Amino acid sequence: MNLFHGGRLAAMPPKLLNDDGDIMVLRPLSYCAEDDMEKFASAMQFPIIPCDLCGSQDGLQRNMMKAMLTDIEKRMPGRKEIMIRALANTRPSHLLDRKIFDFAGLAANGADASAL
Repeated sequence: MNLFHGGRLAAMPPKLLNDDGDIMVLRPLSYCAEDDMEKFASAMQFPIIPCDLCGSQDGLQRNMMKAMLTDIEKRMPGRKEIMIRALANTRPSHLLDRKIFDFAGLAANGADASAL
């Protein structure tokens, strides 16, 4: 959602401290596939409680993103796992963010960047 709608590379990690620093959000199942959780809940006969607070309503961007990812996964199995893994394997020098990497100071073979 952030990439397509917020213009930033970000995701909600399994443990997150909010911007104010006063609330800790834990997502213990963040690495579990939704299909696996549904199968487990069904096998355990857990009740599924409908929720309209978290973006599950029809017609929202979240639903469109889910459909797009489902389509990609059908065409190229394993891609959802690869995307999750990519978020844990970042390379700041391969992104475009000047705040996290000094491109101006970058020089080849130890040369002084100011001389270039």
